[in-house]
Amino acid sequence: MAPVKSVSLPRRMPASGVYLFTERGAHLYVGRSNRLRDRIRRHGAVNSRQNVAAFAFKIARQETRQTEATYRTEGSRKQLAEDPAFAEAFLAAKARIREMNVRFVEETNQLRQAILEIYAAVVLETPFNDFDTH
Repeated sequence: MAPVKSVSLPRRMPASGVYLFTERGAHLYVGRSNRLRDRIRRHGAVNSRQNVAAFAFKIARQETRQTEATYRTEGSRKQLAEDPAFAEAFLAAKARIREMNVRFVEETNQLRQAILEIYAAVVLETPFNDFDTH
């Protein structure tokens, strides 16, 4: 499909599927959702929190060089979100995402959705996807 911006998604679009964020020709992030329109928009919404705007959170982690995920209080998502420098980077990342191109494809089957997400991330070498377990 022709790329669009997340703030100008077409009126008619599938409810479920896989999506791809691209910036200046570089494929950056693949995701999937059963509420495609809402999910794409939430990545860049100003009021989206760190647990909803995962792609923006990953960008902010990279920009602030705080890339290690943890389940401890120190370095947790909540603590990072409260850090003024990280909060600024997170806000900037969401603005950046709103300017990115996005493409999507319908896929209603959950298994095929998951496989397509992983396949696209591997083939396109999207730097912000990881399938690590933490």
